[in-house]
Amino acid sequence: MWTYTIKYEPDYFGRRGFTSPRSLKQKINVINVGKLSELVNKLDAQKQLEKKDGKTFLDLEKLGYQKLLATGTIDKPVLVKVQAWSESAAKKIEEAGGQILKEQEETAETKD
Repeated sequence: MWTYTIKYEPDYFGRRGFTSPRSLKQKINVINVGKLSELVNKLDAQKQLEKKDGKTFLDLEKLGYQKLLATGTIDKPVLVKVQAWSESAAKKIEEAGGQILKEQEETAETKD
């Protein structure tokens, strides 16, 4: 009887194990600081570039990115709005003369 079960009904005893929570399966899109210059040039060519306070404004959330990482360098001052970022990425943005905006800062600027 056991060989019949193994051969013809391998799923007789049901599934085993556990499933991972959906929160662990989330796909986070990241972008590196080095790619920001290329992104600025691309948006400028498409005439979709915004300026605030004389600096280029990038809303990475609208562009589909959730996190900013620090690989690469940037030479242009940019204002970046993003959900999450690394400390070294923020340092590189500030050294170039830019700034990372948080949600509260963005809403306060639009109310003024």
